[in-house]
Amino acid sequence: MVGTGVFTSLGFQVGGLPSGFALLLLWTLGGVCAFCGALAYAELAAALPRSGGEYHFLSAIFHPSVGFVAGWASATAGFAAPVALAAMAFGSYFQGVVAGVPALALSLALVGAVSAVHLCGARAGSVFQNFFTWGKVLLILVFIGAGWVLCPAQPLAFSPQPGDWGRIASAPFAISLIYVMYAYSGWNASAYITREVGAPGRNVPRSLLAGTLIVMALYLGLNFIFLRTTPLSALEGQVQIGSISGARIFGAGGGRWMSGLICLALVSSVSSMTWIGPRVTMAMGEDLALLRFLGRKTRRGVPAMAILFQLAIVVLLLCTASFQMALVYVQFTLLLCSFLTVLGMMILRRTRPDLPRPYRAWGYPFTPLLFLGVTLWMMGYVARTQPWESLAGLATLALGLVLYFVSPRGGVTKTSPR
Repeated sequence: MVGTGVFTSLGFQVGGLPSGFALLLLWTLGGVCAFCGALAYAELAAALPRSGGEYHFLSAIFHPSVGFVAGWASATAGFAAPVALAAMAFGSYFQGVVAGVPALALSLALVGAVSAVHLCGARAGSVFQNFFTWGKVLLILVFIGAGWVLCPAQPLAFSPQPGDWGRIASAPFAISLIYVMYAYSGWNASAYITREVGAPGRNVPRSLLAGTLIVMALYLGLNFIFLRTTPLSALEGQVQIGSISGARIFGAGGGRWMSGLICLALVSSVSSMTWIGPRVTMAMGEDLALLRFLGRKTRRGVPAMAILFQLAIVVLLLCTASFQMALVYVQFTLLLCSFLTVLGMMILRRTRPDLPRPYRAWGYPFTPLLFLGVTLWMMGYVARTQPWESLAGLATLALGLVLYFVSPRGGVTKTSPR
């Protein structure tokens, strides 16, 4: 979960929300919304244990065509686009360490190298992922501690001020929540690799819920330090939030040091999506004749063709899309798929009350309704203010539907609820 969004998105939020209280509330609401979504996904993952995430869930609850469209969105936008965004941020931050190196070349080299690691096998990918993930968490904790101790506080209030409640009800707050929810994306990641998790009925819900709460705490601490140490004017419109704040805390040399460490953190983001995304594509290839080649695995069980397919999409996005446009496009698409999945969990409660549920979502029906309400609110604002990116997301889903119906019918295996 921890990656591009938290190190890059604050600069797009402070212009419309020049309030410490509103900004921290924004990140709190994003965490609460992600946690409510994780509760629903945890129930589905325990009741319908198979890798594939939304592809598997929506196929079982609604129809294989709905699941395929969601899986297609995951394969094209849900994982490839975040990999491209993290790689873009990597190139931008690395230029703060070594000036003059082309950012695009750095981004392409990163995605190629990480894909090569995961092609070597699940064991190599797991060790690689764990190393960079724990390094990333340690980086954030050190950064929070140093920001609190070493840097004087900026004159920014974090308690409610006159006008703050109006800002919270405004369009900039809703649009900013899109960036925040992108930063939390990955809260549902364990559901995509259920087949590779031991005792999934117990461990997948645990990982979904504990992971979301831990990341929420890290994000609130990190954004508090960003705002406490750096003037809003210096953050507005900037992507390299971590290095700007790092320079305030540690000096110019410290800013370059922070840029290097954030680059290492972004490697973890690229690796996680390179690990998980192809498993969704592989599940689609196992069920649909048109994509059968994507379901092939090597002797070590690696979905090599799916990894290479995702890499090709990532390279295309790196060469054609801007950071902000790609972020809004991917988030609108993911929000729509998550909305349908959480709604599907509620429908499954009514249509299959007899289905064994080793885990049941806490706070039902209020927690899924909160997720659905906030998600619908965000999608409405994005569709109205960013119509082209929203249309691109809908076009991606429409293309997936076309691919489903042109595939030979004999190649489809309907996913059953149990």
